Amino acid sequence: MRAGRHRIGAALACAALVVSGCSVFGGPDPGDTVGEFLEAFAGGDTAAAAGLTDSPEVAKAVLDQARGALEPTSIGTSVGEVAEEGEAGATVGYRLDWKLAGKRRWAYEARARLHQVDGEWRLRWEPALVHPELGVQQGLALRTETPPPAPVLDRDGAPLLQADTVIGVVVDGKAAGGRLDAVAGTLADQLGRLEPSITRQSILDGVRGTEQGKGYLVASLRSADYQSVKPAIYELPGVRFTSEERLLSAERGLGSQVLPAIRGEVADRVAGREGWRVVTTDPTGAEIAELHAEQARPADAVSATLSRGAQQAAEDALRDVAKPAAIVALQASTGELLAVAQNETADEQGAIALTGRYPPGSTFKIATAAAALSEGKAGPGTLVDCPPTTTIEGRRIPNDDEFGLGRVPLHTAFARSCNTTFARLAVDLPADALTKAARDLGIGADFVIPGITTITGSVPPAEETVQRAENGFGQGKTLASPFGLAVAAGTVAAGKTPVPSLLKGEETKATHLGEPIGEDVLSALRTMMREVVTDGTATVLAGLPGVHGKTGTAQFGDGTRSHGWFAGYQGDVAFSVLMVDGGSSAPAVEAAQRFLGALS
Repeated sequence: MRAGRHRIGAALACAALVVSGCSVFGGPDPGDTVGEFLEAFAGGDTAAAAGLTDSPEVAKAVLDQARGALEPTSIGTSVGEVAEEGEAGATVGYRLDWKLAGKRRWAYEARARLHQVDGEWRLRWEPALVHPELGVQQGLALRTETPPPAPVLDRDGAPLLQADTVIGVVVDGKAAGGRLDAVAGTLADQLGRLEPSITRQSILDGVRGTEQGKGYLVASLRSADYQSVKPAIYELPGVRFTSEERLLSAERGLGSQVLPAIRGEVADRVAGREGWRVVTTDPTGAEIAELHAEQARPADAVSATLSRGAQQAAEDALRDVAKPAAIVALQASTGELLAVAQNETADEQGAIALTGRYPPGSTFKIATAAAALSEGKAGPGTLVDCPPTTTIEGRRIPNDDEFGLGRVPLHTAFARSCNTTFARLAVDLPADALTKAARDLGIGADFVIPGITTITGSVPPAEETVQRAENGFGQGKTLASPFGLAVAAGTVAAGKTPVPSLLKGEETKATHLGEPIGEDVLSALRTMMREVVTDGTATVLAGLPGVHGKTGTAQFGDGTRSHGWFAGYQGDVAFSVLMVDGGSSAPAVEAAQRFLGALS
């Protein structure tokens, strides 16, 4: 069966051909030959199609080029009017309907001239059989045009990512010749100010390690940076430049762990919006004429939940910290992420703000307190012992610097961070009580957030008494990420576990969520977390209004080194701060002070 063929109705066709001299043709119908040609071409049998022309070898090459250039998923064909040309010639109209990848479609009409060869109809070969405007020694080409990248805006409409021209600086060693050493020196002087890793030697090594005939990419520069060095490098021998549009952060280095992920999401949204053109080309590939065009459709601006102000404040708070550090902040009432920040040292270790798992130290006393309150083991005013040390089944557990408070209310033991108190509380709880309490706070929940990968943490049930005691003050087998502790702080602030999100209009899938925490427990936790700031281990923050939180110092390795934590909230902003190998919670509290102070 001939695909997509349309023939004039039998009675109408006979009448038309009789009027025009049907008897002259005799035998085969030229329309049938054209139909066979189209069917073979559409089906990819270019040899069969070319065989129906009077120049099979030349025809096949052109037909192959056309199909190869456009790579159709299918080609619809229909045969139209047949007209006589003299005693042994005919002209047949037809239509080609190309269906291309990406739901692209291109349709047009053409005509074939035929003559009889040994009593059989043959198409007179000419490139115009493929398209009326295709000439001799020409080919087809499909050109695509990427739409301009959609800007990414923060929650207030300020730009986070915006399109900019990126200039690639490329060195061709062969073209530079004997002047390569001098060229490398000049480039290092100019570009090294922008990127310290670029040196004369790194350029020489890069050029020499590049396959001959290919250029070595020295740097990719923002347009403003390129303009600042252009006068000194533009005329250098062997140096050439490339240019492309990219989405770049509004400020260099802003959101190093989150904006690249958003950029990937934006790229997905542009898919299917590309513009495209079918053109004719000469043997060198140069464009001759445009046969069809569809304009690119720009994607709408993408709105993120991030606050550029909060993001900048978080990054500034960590800028001068030497060791790896991270801050995560979210809106407690909605779960919308406000800031995800890391310093450069942390970036070298990956996305520790979102997926790093560390012992949470005394920040986990929020969960232990919640479990003890929920189980009825103690209330905020219950008197508890806070000795300098305690021993549980041979495990000696000390307070920081082995301070002791004697017998004090639970809220005081929480504010002053008594390890000994919370180890004893945990021992008296069921094996899975801390697992449940942590999950009720959001630690152990799984969130599938479009644009980023996250881990909240894990708290396995503890059948062994010693493990339960260690878990009670955030050591043992408890692990949490800065993201997870920000969620936990948000749960206390909002009274329910916030479901985090990053992009407006994109839904987060949440699994393994815990149960709602009782209002009496939440009220007690809020009061105790406030006391940490007013009369406990985070009084550095007392000058900032309404800050609630919990400090944490978490030993790791051989026990001689510690991570520093602070998790808390102020109003509707919940956050956590991690200082890897910080030695104590003090650096984390100081970073929280810088962060919150900048938000005020």
